[in-house]
Amino acid sequence: MIRMRATFAALVLLCATGAHAAEDDKVIYPGTLRAEAPAPAATGSINTITLVLGVALAAVGGWLVWRNRRGVPIGREARLLSIEETRSLGNRQYLVVASYEDRKFLIGVCPGRIDLLSPLSADGAPKNPRA
Repeated sequence: MIRMRATFAALVLLCATGAHAAEDDKVIYPGTLRAEAPAPAATGSINTITLVLGVALAAVGGWLVWRNRRGVPIGREARLLSIEETRSLGNRQYLVVASYEDRKFLIGVCPGRIDLLSPLSADGAPKNPRA
C-alpha cells in the first residue's frame, strides 16, 4: 500500500513537471522562485586574462632583476675590511682581530664602547704595545 502511494505520488509529480516544462520550455529549479536559470559564467575569458597577467608580471620581474644586476659579487678574499678572529671574554665582551688593506688591528668590544687596543704586525705580534 505504501509502495503504491509513493509510486502514484512520483507519477503525479513527473506528469506535473513534464506538463509545465512543455508549456513554457523553462527549467524549474527546486527551492527557487526564479523562472530563468542563471547565466553561465564566462570562465574561459577570466582564465585567459589571468594567464596573460601572470606572464606579464613574470616578464616585468625578470626585467627588473636583469636591469639591477651588478656582476660577480665580491668574495671574502677581495674585500678590504674583514674580521680575522673573535674571542669571547664573557659578559658580552670580545677581543677582535680586524684587517684592513693588509694591516691588522686588535680591537676590544664591550657594551657601549669599542677600543683600538693595538695595531698588529703581519705575524700577529703587537707593533707598539700599550703600557
